[in-house]
Amino acid sequence: MVTSSAAANIYPLSSYTFGTKEPKMEKDTSVADRLARMKVNYMKEGMRTSVEAILLVQEHNHPHILLLQIGNTFCKLPGGRLKPGENEIEGLKRKLTSKLGANSPALVPDWQIGECVAIWWRPNFETIMYPYCPPHITKPKECKKLFLVHLSEREYFAVPKNLKLLAVPLFELYDNVQV
Repeated sequence: MVTSSAAANIYPLSSYTFGTKEPKMEKDTSVADRLARMKVNYMKEGMRTSVEAILLVQEHNHPHILLLQIGNTFCKLPGGRLKPGENEIEGLKRKLTSKLGANSPALVPDWQIGECVAIWWRPNFETIMYPYCPPHITKPKECKKLFLVHLSEREYFAVPKNLKLLAVPLFELYDNVQV
């Protein structure tokens, strides 16, 4: 049995203030372009290492996760690729500040990176990722780690103008809206 003394305080969405900042343009216009760029980078740098943040808030007495919406259909956790040799925690703080931090250093959240709650593996240059590295794969193409980020009771988030920050109920993540 695994026990942990870690607890996540989840504050109401209304505790947070949201503003905007200059657009953050995506490097790729399609999934195929992204996978092609990943292949080129793999040849230069090896396996891609990326980190993403799980930011939890409460709305209507239910936990919600904050997701960035790109366009009308695609949502993702805030985060991204680490620089070669970059520390995971510092890299995630850098990515969160880039994605959601204000342009004013006084307003940038003090990101409290918590536990790694999941590790996903991309065995090939395809969209499919697994919560384990398949045993026959000796050179995975990407390792993605998801960290719980402990939010303060009050924060200011600056969202790039071309993105939306959505608070999505956990039950919707599982296509289980009838619950």
